[in-house]
Amino acid sequence: MKKILILIMLVAPMSLLAQQKFGYVNSAEIIQLMPEFDKAQKELQELEKMYTDEFNAMRTELEKKGTEFEKLQQDAAPENILKRRYEELMQLDERLRQYSQEVTANLQQAEQEKMVSIQKALRDALDVVGSENGYVCIFDLAGGIPYISKTLCEDLTAKVKAKLGIPANAVPAAVSAGK
Repeated sequence: MKKILILIMLVAPMSLLAQQKFGYVNSAEIIQLMPEFDKAQKELQELEKMYTDEFNAMRTELEKKGTEFEKLQQDAAPENILKRRYEELMQLDERLRQYSQEVTANLQQAEQEKMVSIQKALRDALDVVGSENGYVCIFDLAGGIPYISKTLCEDLTAKVKAKLGIPANAVPAAVSAGK
C-alpha cells in the first residue's frame, strides 16, 4: 500500500507537468523588428552625431591652440606667455577627456532609457500571448538558456510578433543580410 501511495505521489506531479504548455521566443529577433527599436536607433544615432560634432569642434580648437603654442615656442615667446598657453592647452585637453567620458555615459543612459519602453512592450505582448494560449512558462532563447526541447515547447516568436504588429515572416536586417 505504501509503495502504491509513493508511486502515485511521484507520478501525479509528472502527469500534471505533462499537461502544461511551455513555449519559447527569440526576444532579440523580435526587438530588432519593433518599430520602436528603429525609432530609438535613429534617435541615438542623431544624439551620437551631435556629440561627435561637438567633440570634433573641441578637438579642432585644441589642435589650433597646439599649433599656436608651437609657433610661440619657435618665436621664443616670453616664459610667462608660454606657461599660460601651456596651461590653457592642458585645460582644453582635460575638458576634451571629460567630455568624452560624459558622452559615453550619456549615450549608454539614453540607450538604456529607450530600451526600457521597448522591453516593456515585449513583456506585455508575452504576457498576452501566454495568458491567451494557456502557457505556464515562456523561455527566451536570447537569454542564454542552454537547452530548450523544441519538441516539448512551442515557438511563440510569430505569435508575439503578431501581437506587436510585426509580420510573422519579417527577419532582422542583420539576419537577412547574412543569408
